[in-house]
This record gives sequence, structure tokens and C-alpha cells, in this order.
Amino acid sequence: MNTKLLSLIFFLAVSLLACKNENSSAVDSEQTEEAFKYSLTPFSNSPEFADAAIQSMEFNNGKFNFGVGGESYQLGAQTPDAASKMCANSGEGQHIHLIVDNAPYAAKYTPTFEYEIPDGEHYLLAFLSRSYHESIKTSAAHVAQKVQIAGNSITTGEKIENPMLFYSRPKGTYVGKDAEKVMLDFYLCNTTISQDGNMVKAEINGETQFLSTWQPYYIEGLPMGENTITLSLVDKDGNLVDTPLNPVTRKFTLAADPAPAN
Repeated sequence: MNTKLLSLIFFLAVSLLACKNENSSAVDSEQTEEAFKYSLTPFSNSPEFADAAIQSMEFNNGKFNFGVGGESYQLGAQTPDAASKMCANSGEGQHIHLIVDNAPYAAKYTPTFEYEIPDGEHYLLAFLSRSYHESIKTSAAHVAQKVQIAGNSITTGEKIENPMLFYSRPKGTYVGKDAEKVMLDFYLCNTTISQDGNMVKAEINGETQFLSTWQPYYIEGLPMGENTITLSLVDKDGNLVDTPLNPVTRKFTLAADPAPAN
């Protein structure tokens, strides 16, 4: 074997080894489907509702009162592309997602409603949602506060300053066609995510992917019955960000259509 051929073989071997090491050290969302049991793909584009806004929020004597503005957005209306989204949709239309301390959200279709919150300190997030439960991810369309509650009223409230991750969907039980494509959606406050910054670690029934783009995702291939998702806000090295209510775990259920009666 001549010297030039040996040099070429050595160069190719070193190059392949370098590429392998570089790829194995990266922590991002570009993981192969072979390494991940479920299909996780970006959600299709949705109406933006750029002028949608939560203009005010009050909570007194067990009753919330939200000021909702924007000509393009209306509570109770069906989002125009709902029929084409191929995921669970609310027949009651667009609504407010209210999350207290990263507990499962309450969907509210009117700006005024009764609600119970125990006395003490709480983290409160409210955002405007499309009829198929996808959040509107703009600064105007949400409010995030750390509040003190006494007597079912906010006594003091201040804007949340910590980087925080809130879980939104999946939630509850999905039946029949709704179980085929399940939307994963979450809400970020005071942070962005990227491949070289903070990320969201999504553990779906123990299978892990790192998400570096803030958007909803379709999950496909989930088994019937109970499923579990844990979402964590992590840094670029995959370490848990030291912030309240991080991580958060939620269980939800997929069920087949009931058999028709004879």
C-alpha cells in the first residue's frame, strides 16, 4: 500500500471520528426518530391574533374579572382553522387559560367567573387561547404575577421576574380521533429557548427530547390509557434551571371510541 493511500485512509478515519464526537456531544431537539419512540412534530401555523390582549385582571371575593381586548379575537368564537387542525377542539370556542401554581389550567369562556384560591403566595398565569387550546404567545395576550391571596382576593401582586415554564397541554382525556394527534403546548415567562441557551426538556412516558423552539407540537404514537409528560426548563448543558415550579409533571388519558350499542 503506497504512502498516499495510507495518508488518505488516516485522514478519513480522523474526520469520521471528529464528526461522531461532535454530534454525540450536542444537546438539542434534533434527535432521530429511531431514538425516540413517539413522533413529535411542529404544529401547523395558526391565526396570529396580533392585537389580542389581556388589558386588566382583578380577583376579589372569589371572582375574576378580565379585560380582554383586540378586534381580531373574541372569547367564545371558534378559531377559523379549527376544523383543519386535527386535534382536540373546544365546542365552546376561544377562552382564557388560567393556571395557578402550575396546576392543571381552568378554561374560562367569559371574562368574569368565580374561582377559589387558597390563602397564601401563588404564581398565577392567564393567557388567551385559541379554541383548540393553543396559547397566543405574545406579551400582550398574557398576564403573569406572583400574588398574595387572602379571603379569595389578591391583596398584593407583582410581575413574575423569574424565568418560568408553565405546562398547558395535554390535559384530561382524549377519545377516538382526538387521541391520534395530541397537542403539546407550554408557556414561557422571562426566558427564550434556543439550541445554545435555555431549552425545554420534554419527557414523554420516559422518552426524552430537548425542545429549542417555543411552539406547540403534535405528539403521535402514544399508547391507549394513561400517559405521563414531565416538562423541565433546563440550561444549555441540560441542567435544571433553579426557578419555582420546575419541573412539572402531568398525566392524561387516551381512550378509543366506545363500541356502538347493538
